[in-house]
Amino acid sequence: MSNESGGHRIQRIPPTERNGRVHTSTVTVAVVEELNISSEVRDSDLRIEWYSGSGAGGQHRNKTQNSCRITHIPTGIVATAQTRSRKNSLADAMLAIEARVNGQHSAKEISKQASNRKEQVGSGMRGDKIRTYRFQDDNVKDHMTNKSSTCVKILNGFFDLLW
Repeated sequence: MSNESGGHRIQRIPPTERNGRVHTSTVTVAVVEELNISSEVRDSDLRIEWYSGSGAGGQHRNKTQNSCRITHIPTGIVATAQTRSRKNSLADAMLAIEARVNGQHSAKEISKQASNRKEQVGSGMRGDKIRTYRFQDDNVKDHMTNKSSTCVKILNGFFDLLW
């Protein structure tokens, strides 16, 4: 499918056209990989610190260290959680850290995919075309290989006739 990326020009004469004028449309095609957004957060990349919580709570809050601060060392992302139990604080902070790290990772992947798509599509102008479909002549011409075939064969999936 990588040979399909670029501009495709379609020329046809609609059935409602009385004077036989050719209508031209252009479509740009980009072939991109499916994104794999999830990234694994390893325990060795985390620094976990326990501290006394802030705010009201009285003696229990002051005597126990149930609040959790997790730092993801490679990215510097910090997440904190304050609950009554250490187990819940750790779970909440881990969820937050995983969401932020995955968000940062997905933003990089999305921007990389967008630049790849833009490179494949080009400007979308007439000179960027890779293939022309002329339905009135039942002809498809690939401008990269200078090979031609019939529209029916190409629309039925026999793209290898043009490569």
